[in-house]
Amino acid sequence: MIGSAAPDVVELYPGATARHARAALEAVLERMPFEVRAVSVDNGSEFMADFEVACRDRGIALFVLPPRSPKLHGSVERANRTHTEEFYEVTDAEPDRASLAAALRDWEHVYNHVRPHQALGYLTPAEYLASLGVDV
Repeated sequence: MIGSAAPDVVELYPGATARHARAALEAVLERMPFEVRAVSVDNGSEFMADFEVACRDRGIALFVLPPRSPKLHGSVERANRTHTEEFYEVTDAEPDRASLAAALRDWEHVYNHVRPHQALGYLTPAEYLASLGVDV
């Protein structure tokens, strides 16, 4: 398990629906530099229906966390805080979906390839994975 050393995939959707969660899963599968064999999610309704089917069809194990247990997703919560503090609170992107989505993709690159992470010994996720022999 790679855990918090995995690069982040950040996407922008107009709502939290199973269809959008499925699209986000597709983005993760496309942009991760390794095979995704399992995902863990909170028990939000967006992770039911289409999302469950997409995971099953791709042979991806789906682990649903119990309600009110954000500590079980500590690395996700920490990444969300970083994205909020270092992107959403300071972006100068225009407040329309297309501009914000483009700026978010630029931020994803910075987060994964430029910004050092203390938890990774001040390497970027890309550098850390490369040190493990993962082609990023």
